[in-house]
Amino acid sequence: MTPKSKNGYNSSVMKLNRLKKKSFSRVFTKAVIIALLTVIAGKITTNFIDSLPSTQQLWNYTPDLSTKIYDKDNNLVAELFTEKRALTPINNIPVNLQNAFISIEDNDFFKHWGISTKGIIRAFSKMLLKGRVVEGGSTITQQLAKTIFLTRDKTLIRKIKEVLLTIQLEKHYSKDEILQFYINQIYFGSGAYGVQAAAEIYFNKDVQDLNLAECATLAAIPKSPNYYNPFKNAEASLARRNLVLLRMRELGYITKKQEKEALKTFLPVKENALEDKKSHYFIEFLRITLEPKYGTNILLKGGLSIYTTLDTQMQKAAEKALEEALSRFDEDKLKTLVKSNKEPVKVQGALIALDPKNGAIRAMIGGRNFNESQFNRATQAKRQAGSAFKPFVYLTAIEEGFTPSTILDDKPMVFVYKRNTWDLVSRDTTALETIAETVSENDLIDTSKIWAPTNYGKKYRGHVTLKTALALSINTCAVELIMKVTPTKVIQTARNLGITTPLSNSFSLALGTGDVILQEMVSAFATFASGGIKTTPYVITKITDKDGKILEESLPEQKEVLSSQVCFIVTNMLKAVVEKGSGWYAKNLGRPCAGKTGTTNDSSDAWFIGYTPQLVAGVWVGYDDRSISLGDRVTGGGIACPIWTCFMKDALYGKPIIDFTQPENIEWALIDPSTGLLAQSNTPNASLEAFRKGTAPTTHYYNQIGFEHNRQNLNIETK
Repeated sequence: MTPKSKNGYNSSVMKLNRLKKKSFSRVFTKAVIIALLTVIAGKITTNFIDSLPSTQQLWNYTPDLSTKIYDKDNNLVAELFTEKRALTPINNIPVNLQNAFISIEDNDFFKHWGISTKGIIRAFSKMLLKGRVVEGGSTITQQLAKTIFLTRDKTLIRKIKEVLLTIQLEKHYSKDEILQFYINQIYFGSGAYGVQAAAEIYFNKDVQDLNLAECATLAAIPKSPNYYNPFKNAEASLARRNLVLLRMRELGYITKKQEKEALKTFLPVKENALEDKKSHYFIEFLRITLEPKYGTNILLKGGLSIYTTLDTQMQKAAEKALEEALSRFDEDKLKTLVKSNKEPVKVQGALIALDPKNGAIRAMIGGRNFNESQFNRATQAKRQAGSAFKPFVYLTAIEEGFTPSTILDDKPMVFVYKRNTWDLVSRDTTALETIAETVSENDLIDTSKIWAPTNYGKKYRGHVTLKTALALSINTCAVELIMKVTPTKVIQTARNLGITTPLSNSFSLALGTGDVILQEMVSAFATFASGGIKTTPYVITKITDKDGKILEESLPEQKEVLSSQVCFIVTNMLKAVVEKGSGWYAKNLGRPCAGKTGTTNDSSDAWFIGYTPQLVAGVWVGYDDRSISLGDRVTGGGIACPIWTCFMKDALYGKPIIDFTQPENIEWALIDPSTGLLAQSNTPNASLEAFRKGTAPTTHYYNQIGFEHNRQNLNIETK
């Protein structure tokens, strides 16, 4: 070997050694870098995992649960919620429904460890093609992790978090537990969260009662709740439901025959789904009552069960009776307005009914359309009661010693305001010369200082009994009576029965010029029906939390405020309102009842409040704008009483026909209505009247002297 070659060899070796050194250095450097990156990545991953929510929270996780409201027979009538949801144990979820979800959403659910490798590869490929994260590849466990713990943002960071959480979920929970959480959590459209709410909304069923086709229909929805909603897109919903059935058959969950039968089943339609139970004003009244106590969050998300006094059949009867009558009224009114070129306004109405034995509210309507107006005219509106207030005047008189046979004088009345009081100056409106003798010329000119209450139709009957005056709703007699007993005592009587609104200390109070609330009026009349026991109206019987623990229970709050004898006498007088007075239409009820009509002077308010031994109800009709009249000839007896009668017929259908129970210490006497004394066997229009024992008349009318003497004893003044 020559030196040249030797030198060349040595040079090559040296180069090779240098290359080896560099290569080792590079490899070593890379190894160090990789090791460092691994440590850093590990640290980052550990910190990243530590920043994730703990999957252990799932056991303590409480989704928003709707509050369920039940009627008196434990029928579900409404729900309060932000998300309509109820929790259903996996054992109560049909196997077909579980298999339907697995078939269409994650057929390897019981095989994988939370992540589907095929799904991840497919999703990653789509991301590369689109240049962004695209939904796809998610298992049921991943969907649960995303729904409960994460946002729906389509980012790589969120996807990484989802995978890590999924692995943790699979580590801590069984497949059945994960499936139960998932099926109870997901959204099914139409406001339904979880399968129980979905089963109720789409099929009007409990989830455990769903058939195969219905299970497949529900499993088809969550992929796109709006698009696959059978109420909104029947064609798309049907196609996906059939795909679910196909996948179930291919995976061996159902047979070809079962698939074929299920394919014949029609999709649900909105009309056949869960009935839209109204009772809106009742539910809103309930919410307003409970919100200050429980707070909005618990009331809408806490999963309470509220058991109420509502009678669903009575509520339906009330809604039907009120709406049909007021719709007819609007149609008739419209014909008149068309001729006068006036803008039509919808008449309003309210109805409330309660059980006189315990105060339980059975039905409530606060207006024609809750969506248009949430103002509850049964519990919030303050309107003049007209003659519906008169029973309080007559009740006061009975308690003061007057009897149904006491004679009143039905003659015109003229009052003049002077020296801060209203003075009765004449019982004859035509005798202006008499007024001129006692009133100054200025007072006569100032019409605001003159009040002349008149009867309906300006008809006057002369001497009438207390009972007749109430039955015929005679205004002058009511004013004469309140003069005798004083407005102050009448106000005390009204307060005693639960009327809380301001009442004027004046003679006009006898004609119902004070504003009252329908609910309070009905409750007051219920005291007559119960024999003197005043019961505070209530709507809640029991409330339980999501676990069934009783939070509160209600018992009737009762107090004896009237004697049973006085109540029986007043009831007997109010029965005459129906039998021969302004409430004559209520005779169509075909069972013993009592009540009172009411109409304001300008016919802006029409009332009827009546009762049987089993039920008391009140109806109000009018316009929200008090300046609008119902019509010159529209009265409480003409519009409100028929609504009441129609409602009561349906509400009491099938219930026994019973009369009011007579208490002890009541006696009866045949009375001559023209004198208030005992009638002869041949006295025209004689009627049998109830009296407290020892207060019935003991004499007959024989001559004018005897009659006048009797009138003086009764202390009846006529000027």
